[in-house]
Amino acid sequence: MQTRPPHVRVSVLGPVRLDVNGAPVRLTPLTARLLVRLVAADGEAVTARRLYRDVWQHTVELPHQDLRNRNEVQKRILELRRAFDQAGPGHGTRIVRTGQLPTARGAESTYRLDLSDDELDSAEFTRLVGDALRAAPASAVRLLTDALRLWRGRPLTEALDEEFASAPVRRLNRLRETALRELIAGHTALGRYDLALPVAEQAARERPDDPEAAATLARLNARLRERHGDELLRHTLRGLRVDVVVLRGDLFDQEDANLVVGFSDTFDTSTDDVVISRESVQGQLVDRLFDGRHRLLDAALRRGLKDVIPLATESVRAKRRGRRTRYPIGTAVAVPVGKRRVFALAYSRLGNDLRARSAPADLRLSLERLWPSVALHGLFKPVAIPLIGAGLSRLVELDRTQLLLLIVETFTRSLGQDPAVCPELRVVIRADELERTDLSAVEAFLRRVDERGPALPPTGIG
Repeated sequence: MQTRPPHVRVSVLGPVRLDVNGAPVRLTPLTARLLVRLVAADGEAVTARRLYRDVWQHTVELPHQDLRNRNEVQKRILELRRAFDQAGPGHGTRIVRTGQLPTARGAESTYRLDLSDDELDSAEFTRLVGDALRAAPASAVRLLTDALRLWRGRPLTEALDEEFASAPVRRLNRLRETALRELIAGHTALGRYDLALPVAEQAARERPDDPEAAATLARLNARLRERHGDELLRHTLRGLRVDVVVLRGDLFDQEDANLVVGFSDTFDTSTDDVVISRESVQGQLVDRLFDGRHRLLDAALRRGLKDVIPLATESVRAKRRGRRTRYPIGTAVAVPVGKRRVFALAYSRLGNDLRARSAPADLRLSLERLWPSVALHGLFKPVAIPLIGAGLSRLVELDRTQLLLLIVETFTRSLGQDPAVCPELRVVIRADELERTDLSAVEAFLRRVDERGPALPPTGIG
């Protein structure tokens, strides 16, 4: 049976800590300070006389004091070696090495630490940062993240502001500043401004008088604002490569996305301001994607509806204007427009008085039937949808926030059946709708989705 090799780890990037074979080893305060003093020497030998002066901080010289001082140092050295020997016999003398230094008063004992990079966190930190400075951005980000993860607090904490620690503490702090600066640069080079921002915020907090840190933070904030533009909320669902986005703008400006447009059960398209208003989303669809020629849209809808069984057909006497064939609520027709699709979704009933009416249950049913159609016909493109139900369908039972939640809830539920509906749901809200929409409720809902998974219980809407 193969056993795990012995392992020693000395950590000084924060309060000193000694781990042997993965378990912490308790050191007395003086021995811990002795260990820090030897680490600060950076592999150089330190005389017993200097160790006693720096660690014990006694300045009064008494008769035979020198011998007593050496004995005190040797006792702590022995304690330290016994701690290292818990990794296996001989580790103590291998790590804490004894030497002799000739002096005018005779040979004087010296001690030094012999630790590898893997055994000393400050050495590993220095190596990782050095490797990162020579690496390409993606590798540099990984190395710097690993290096900064080692940092637990002020280095050589037990040494306070003592002279022997000033140089190594200053070097390590400067190296950490370099690591933070280079990590920001690496994330920025990779286009990950969202990951660079918290690092820049941390650097600015730690160096409030540093104009360079403040300027870097300001540049990142500006780039993020520029990238997001009118984006108001973005949430990546945990465990899925799917984003839910809410943005302020115009549905028909989303040229990289499939669109969802609400229709009545008769799929009327004539924008004569009697059957369909020119200001409605359907009216804009005809004008902006079909050059005002509603007959082109009619032909595309007929092709999509040819396999759908109608519910009824109104007589000319009952419905004097518009189309007369009625289809089930929730019917979704994928209309090809160039390389994307417009999903015409019947979520309201157009009465014979030419007034559209819908109810929360109708909208829920329609949305629940929409997402499987998007998964089937949407070519795995982003999907942009307006705040459907807020317009001329007169769905007055739900406010804007509830409408938005219903869209997001039905979408996230659909991912429980098919995680590949689309890579991004983009809900486009007009500026005049925004002040009556509570996005914090949507964000809270999405956090609960992450906690429980996409198959959530109903919200009570519909």
